[in-house]
Amino acid sequence: MSRKQHKFKLLLDENFLNRDRLPLLNKRYNAKHIKSDFRQTGLQDLEVHAFAVKEHRIIVTFNDKDFVNLAPKSKRTGIVGVFVNMTTDHIDKKLAAILRRSKPNDIYGKFIYVSEETEI
Repeated sequence: MSRKQHKFKLLLDENFLNRDRLPLLNKRYNAKHIKSDFRQTGLQDLEVHAFAVKEHRIIVTFNDKDFVNLAPKSKRTGIVGVFVNMTTDHIDKKLAAILRRSKPNDIYGKFIYVSEETEI
């Protein structure tokens, strides 16, 4: 018997792709873009993090350097940094595969970096 897959809630950062460009993530998970779905723009990284904590969402961003130190500050969110030079299709497939095999304890309170070399 297979274990039940957790339906993560994702917060796509302002500088990240819109969810309509990520069909697998959008179909399998509750993905929302901070700008287009929540109408939040120009937030500082700490404000984005606080918003993610409040909404219990995992931040997905290209801006990993500014978010990496925020990851351990709360078990109500996690941060996924994505290598900026990946194709949109590859980002969609890799993120969906990583989340599919992850449990909440693998993500919340942690920083995960996704690149071309990340094993899925």
